[in-house]
Amino acid sequence: MTTSVLVPSSLTREAEDRREATRKLGYVARAATVFRADRLTVFPDPDGAGKWEDGFVETVLRYAATPPHLRKEMWGKRDELEYVGVLPPLRVRSQTGSGSEGSGSLRQGIVTEVGADGRVRVNCGMQHPISLPVPDGLEAAEGERVTVRVSSRRPVRAKLVDHPTPGFDVVTADLDAALSRDDAGLTIASSRYGEPATTRRLGQLAERRDAEGSMTVAFGAPERGLPSILDVDPGSVGGDQTSDDPTGFDLWLNTVPNQGSEVVRTEEALFASLACLTLTE
Repeated sequence: MTTSVLVPSSLTREAEDRREATRKLGYVARAATVFRADRLTVFPDPDGAGKWEDGFVETVLRYAATPPHLRKEMWGKRDELEYVGVLPPLRVRSQTGSGSEGSGSLRQGIVTEVGADGRVRVNCGMQHPISLPVPDGLEAAEGERVTVRVSSRRPVRAKLVDHPTPGFDVVTADLDAALSRDDAGLTIASSRYGEPATTRRLGQLAERRDAEGSMTVAFGAPERGLPSILDVDPGSVGGDQTSDDPTGFDLWLNTVPNQGSEVVRTEEALFASLACLTLTE
């Protein structure tokens, strides 16, 4: 099952400075990591644009999703990344194996050079980039993230493997395109105007999620919830939607039905929503 999270480009519109905006995005990245999101999509909200340059949200989230040992190689110095030191570590769980011919630890690497002999040079956090053959059926372009299985560091024994990189991918797409993907599965709009998330309802949603095989959850921005972004009447949403619903969601859900604060921040809503929507039976 795949889990996709959708957030608007206006996500940091209320942040007082770039440091606070970066910190907020760090919590979003943490939520995506903790609840094993596979994809984090940034959709445009031009009417809610704040003081930050175009692409700021996507760039910081992409940086946060990049393994620490690859960040310098991939990003260098950019204005948007001035305060990335405040980002909390994601500590994405790595996968290891032992005791078989294919044993070894899986590491993420970045292709730094593509040769004409079917080999590539890969920086995977070892002392120097290593030269590896590209297996049949696997493509590796310069700048691309790849998975390397390291079975020995001294001497170096490693190979490229066709294995998903741990963590989540960050992409940009229009909201309607993200909701219409083949792997979108059950699509949920997180909103205070949605149907309250009760224990009974969450059990039903778990069954639907498992039947669909995937789940996509969308969130709004400060002072611009999804109804405002989509320009729909808040009173017209809530619960299961009809097939001709213009918003494109299967369901509008309020995952903090008894909120004690007037405002639930987007990063808080991510933790609250993904915590209950990823429960197993």
